[in-house]
Amino acid sequence: MNRFWSGFGWGVAATVVMSALMILGVLTGMSPMPTPIPAAIVGKLTGGSLPKPGLMAVAALLHLGYGGFWGGLLARFSRRLTVGQGVLLGVGLWMLMGVAVLPWLGWGLFGTSQTPKIAVATLVLHLLYGVTLGWALAAHGVTTAEEPRARS
Repeated sequence: MNRFWSGFGWGVAATVVMSALMILGVLTGMSPMPTPIPAAIVGKLTGGSLPKPGLMAVAALLHLGYGGFWGGLLARFSRRLTVGQGVLLGVGLWMLMGVAVLPWLGWGLFGTSQTPKIAVATLVLHLLYGVTLGWALAAHGVTTAEEPRARS
C-alpha cells in the first residue's frame, strides 16, 4: 500500500504541473477550451449551482485527487516505473477523456465540436502529466520491488 500512496503523491504533483500549464493557457487566452475541463465537469454535475469560487475549488480538488489516484494505481500495479509508463498512462487518460468526458460535456469527440485545437491541447497536457509522473516515480525512490508482507 505504500507504493500506492507514494504514487498518489507524485500523481498529485504531476497534476499540479499539468494544471499550471492549463491555467497559464486560460490566463493568456491561448487555451482553446471554453472553460477548464475540471470546472466544466463540476459545473455539469452540480447543475451550475455553485458560485465560481466554490466551483473552482471543488474542480481543483477533484482534479488533483483524480491525478493522484491514477498515479497511485500506476505505482501500485506497474512493475517497471519509467517515463514511458507514465506517458502510456497519460495517453490512456487523454483517450478516456476524449471519448467519454468531452462528449458527455457536449463538446464532441475529443472536444472537436468546439474546436479541433482542444484535442491537441489536451494531448499536450496529458503528455506533460505522464512524463512528469513517470520521471518522478522512477527518479524519486518509488521502488519496483514487491513490498514485504507483514508476518502473522
